[in-house]
Amino acid sequence: MTQPRALVLRAAGTNCERETAWVLGKAGAEAEILHVNELLADPDRLLTFHLLAIPGGFSYGDDLGSGVVFANQMRTRLKSQIEKFIENGKLMLGICNGFQVLLRAGLLTGRDVFDDPPRATLAWNLTGRYEDRWVDLRIVSEKTPFVSGRKIVSYPVAHAEGRFFASDEVLDELEQDQQVVFQYVDESGRPTQEYPANPNGASRGIAGICSKSGQVLGLMPHPERNVRPFHHPEWTRRPRVEYGDGFEIFQNAVRRAGQLVG
Repeated sequence: MTQPRALVLRAAGTNCERETAWVLGKAGAEAEILHVNELLADPDRLLTFHLLAIPGGFSYGDDLGSGVVFANQMRTRLKSQIEKFIENGKLMLGICNGFQVLLRAGLLTGRDVFDDPPRATLAWNLTGRYEDRWVDLRIVSEKTPFVSGRKIVSYPVAHAEGRFFASDEVLDELEQDQQVVFQYVDESGRPTQEYPANPNGASRGIAGICSKSGQVLGLMPHPERNVRPFHHPEWTRRPRVEYGDGFEIFQNAVRRAGQLVG
């Protein structure tokens, strides 16, 4: 069977592209890393892929805000190709800085493909500093094909601007439409606002959301950093498993993308 093609799109300052491409390949995709300038030179090239991933890092140094420049490039120069990409049933994943990019591009909170302007943001952590720690997350919605099963998983976070914030009206809508996919939880598995279980103070403990169609997923924690059993700091005290918690997102994505291969 022909492998689905996954594009890992990077920009100046991106630093997680190799890990993301590696795990996509491990999950069964033919993964290619491409600088955004190469795609802007030939935007229709996007349509030759089945899955787009925007990895973490500090695109363009976050000089104008996290993900702002990258998001503007997508909104202004890739809009028609992204709309067609989504219309064709393909998937998009944004991790950490990639989540910031997708959210600010308007690809997650909109009633259509693009929302102008975006109705939510990722603000500075309430601690006022960069947070690098492991967190527990509950999967609270299976609307997106990236996840399967409502359960608790562990991923690390590494960000300074990760606090999901929106009006109560928008938060209510996201919850009602099952677009809230991940929430930070405490030791008892309940959504929390308390630090450090909620490392940034995100509203309603939201760590990741999907688009209305479920095809676009963005999350602040890094699933690509927990794909081997020994990636977790407590791996010697946990049941022996073949893969870490984060592998499933990529495995599910590649499986769905594989259905699009003609």
